[in-house]
Amino acid sequence: MILDLEKMISKYNLNITGVIHIGAHIGQEYDTYQNNNIDNYIFIEPLEPAYSRLLERVSHNPNAVCVKTALGNFNGTVTMNTETANQGMSSSILSPRQHLDQYPDIVFDGTQEVPIQTLDSLGEDLKVDITKYNFINIDIQGYELEAFKGAKKCLETIEYIMTEVNRDEVYENCCKVDELDNFLKGWGFTRRETDWHGGSWGDSLYIKGGHND
Repeated sequence: MILDLEKMISKYNLNITGVIHIGAHIGQEYDTYQNNNIDNYIFIEPLEPAYSRLLERVSHNPNAVCVKTALGNFNGTVTMNTETANQGMSSSILSPRQHLDQYPDIVFDGTQEVPIQTLDSLGEDLKVDITKYNFINIDIQGYELEAFKGAKKCLETIEYIMTEVNRDEVYENCCKVDELDNFLKGWGFTRRETDWHGGSWGDSLYIKGGHND
């Protein structure tokens, strides 16, 4: 995360009861969640070896659920473009575009076929009370809008979203920040914070209700 979650919690008085972390990688934010008394977790990561390291990090916690899948707006399988120079964190369902020029040291030299499903169907499969999770943290390299399209039921009870955003085509046909604004507005969200740390990409915080800053 580029945005400091602890600062956002303090600034906006966020009351986070549980987190659905989409694109969790190895669970780098797990300690931050625990330090801020967030009690329930669903970690979603499609790729090995990151998923195995994620399990090692959080499997001791009975309130942490890990699922090895990609998220989108359909159920099936999908081929991901993978890299290792950035520990897999730049891997994406989408093909890189401006990313190739911005980060020439990150070479996409592999592919991996992974399962993909909607968040709404995943919630049904897990048989969990999805209302315990009111915060989505998502970073899936330009594919965020497709994941939200498959989460329409879940979005009814989500109150906060922290997501990577793009204003240029970092990945081919990636969603742009204005597209996310328009889509999430339909579920009552407004974008309250944005940090364009990467120039063409950054992180944003959306909160249900309120007005854009």
